[in-house]
Amino acid sequence: MSAEITKRGVLDCQVCVPENFSDKQVLRFVNAANPCGTSNGWAIRKQGDPALLGCDERVKCLDREGHVHIMLDA
Repeated sequence: MSAEITKRGVLDCQVCVPENFSDKQVLRFVNAANPCGTSNGWAIRKQGDPALLGCDERVKCLDREGHVHIMLDA
């Protein structure tokens, strides 16, 4: 299975990627598959970001073994 975008918003999105994807691979994928239109592109929400609402930065996908969900902001 490969990476996919699972949620899209105006200023945020969620991806489901293989758990061994580096941050660089995540950003390369999402900026190519769903450009946000800002000069800096997408940024991964990091641990401690209030927008994560106490959740982990990488959350195990319940539907795809070996994949994680990651939230990003424009």
